[in-house]
Amino acid sequence: MPLLYANTLCSKSAQAPTEGSLLQAAPRSLPVPWDPAPGAHYNSSFLGSSRRQKAGSSCLGWKLVPATEEGQGPFPRATQPQRRGLPLASTRPAPASSRGSPGPAPPLAAARGGLQLPKRPAAALGHMVLGVRARYRRGLPGGSAMGQRVPGVPWAVAFLALLALRGAAAAAPNFVLVLADDLGFGDLGSYGHPSSATPHLDWMASRGLRFTDFYSSSSVCSPSRAALLTGRFQMRSGVYPGVFSPGSRGGLPLSEVTIAEVLKAAGYATAMVGKWHLGLGMNASFLPIHQGFDHFLGVPYSHDQGPCQNLTCFPPDIKCFGTCDQGVVPVPLLWNQSIVQQPVSFPDLVPLYNKFSRNFIADCARQGIPFLLYYASHHTHYPQFASQEYTGQSQRGPFGDALAEFDGSVGQLLQALKDNGLANTTLVFFTSDNGPSTLRMARGGSSGLLKCGKGTTYEGGMREPAVAYWPGRITPGVTHELASTLDVLPTLTALAGAALPKVALDGYDLSPVLFGSGKSPRQTMFFFPPSPDPLHGPFAVRFGKYKAHYFTQGSLHSDTTPDEACHGLTPLTPHLPPLLFDLESDPAENYDLLQSGVGPELLQVLKEIQLHKVLFEQRMEFGESQIRKGRDPALQPCCVPNCTPKPSCCHCS
Repeated sequence: MPLLYANTLCSKSAQAPTEGSLLQAAPRSLPVPWDPAPGAHYNSSFLGSSRRQKAGSSCLGWKLVPATEEGQGPFPRATQPQRRGLPLASTRPAPASSRGSPGPAPPLAAARGGLQLPKRPAAALGHMVLGVRARYRRGLPGGSAMGQRVPGVPWAVAFLALLALRGAAAAAPNFVLVLADDLGFGDLGSYGHPSSATPHLDWMASRGLRFTDFYSSSSVCSPSRAALLTGRFQMRSGVYPGVFSPGSRGGLPLSEVTIAEVLKAAGYATAMVGKWHLGLGMNASFLPIHQGFDHFLGVPYSHDQGPCQNLTCFPPDIKCFGTCDQGVVPVPLLWNQSIVQQPVSFPDLVPLYNKFSRNFIADCARQGIPFLLYYASHHTHYPQFASQEYTGQSQRGPFGDALAEFDGSVGQLLQALKDNGLANTTLVFFTSDNGPSTLRMARGGSSGLLKCGKGTTYEGGMREPAVAYWPGRITPGVTHELASTLDVLPTLTALAGAALPKVALDGYDLSPVLFGSGKSPRQTMFFFPPSPDPLHGPFAVRFGKYKAHYFTQGSLHSDTTPDEACHGLTPLTPHLPPLLFDLESDPAENYDLLQSGVGPELLQVLKEIQLHKVLFEQRMEFGESQIRKGRDPALQPCCVPNCTPKPSCCHCS
């Protein structure tokens, strides 16, 4: 595959580089493939006309020039993975003749005021007109392409049909999916914290629908993110046990269909910023641009998975708390699959994300393209960091500063929607990936009144704050209906008028909760530990207001809390009969209803829970574990591939 070199960051006073200087400065030049999303019919999504960076301008872009050798780059080379497909005509690759030859361009054009959104090749217009899916076209006799004469149908009728289809496309809603990291149920002001400064999230909660019984699928990062994007429990995709590391061989399998792929097939522009944490693999084949996202600006895994003891987390020069992971490469910042900075500059990171997001929203509005923006924040995961604007501003110290910066990002997203006239046509959905890491004490967040936190199947590990905001569509209020991150894909798919993937899904369409009767189609939730297995099955099951624990176990992530049941040294403990709690009257899981015996009513509850558990276990299929494929240090991303000694020599800024 032809490669490109990508020059790294440039400052306001940077001089325009020459092609020769880039080729000669191999340690500062990073190869990226011509086609970041092989097999997709939007081969030119990230590339356009060649432009040279102007001297003296502020930028995070670069000039791309041909590489001289195959195999050079920050990621080991390998055969490109086979692109997955959706059951939609619009996902078929366009003929080669229609794609055009790619040309070099600055991929980070957003940092200079504009994004190059996916272009619709001419041959693909038969499959897509303004984002209208194939199922709309089947209403036309003969299934003809839009704009062609249909035998036996008057021209005026065909023209009116075209206008109707264009109107349907124009009505397609936009989606902004905001995910916090390790944020606890009790961390926001709108969820009861007395000193959190979260005015934008609280404003959104007061004017949107606030959930009190919303669950993540897992109590740790990688599995919860896999389920969020696929609508399937993490065991199905093999994202277990635990989380991915910088050198993991596995990742979210390309056979899985993400919400980005579903919406992209329906004509949406898609972008992600922030924390990915679903694997890199050989040739960076598991990154977001291979999972349905047109653009990715972010960190490929958790920002504590690299040495941080000498890095600045708060300006002007407050070093990061702790040491983070040692013996691995510094944490990189990626654009698509190019390293643009290593290690990442924490105080500058969120302002860059915000600028990219604002430009993406503005460009989609200008071009009239519906979009999905997945904003996966690093806040409030350890080690906390913030930009100058938020440093030292919170009553909660470093954690509060990081939380305030996250809240500020939400405010900028809402303002960008308003400024571009998209506030009333965009669903903004916010939640967190899992509970707080109470191991970090005051730097780890709060579960509020819930039991334990990250790493456990108690409520504090998996019950999350969540808000759905859509002015004019969602009536402000509070819902106690059961819902989960698993429900995001089915819900957004329904709202976009797209087709669900032809796979087993574990989520439900929450439209009745958002717009209708208020009753959730979800009546059960299954709680799996970070290391699930078919033998033990779900550790706990919630049915209605009742929750039964069949197994309990502590976690190091929830150490230091007064409750020893949360601690990492608390072993796996079976419960027969299970512990049974009424979460409406006892959300803290303090009082086992079976301690005083089992009456007829509770016996019936136990029978129903057991029945749901058995039926679920019969349907659940564990995929091959991606994390058990192990690690290879050679897979760790390095911006200077051939430097020594590794990993400490991997520095580009």
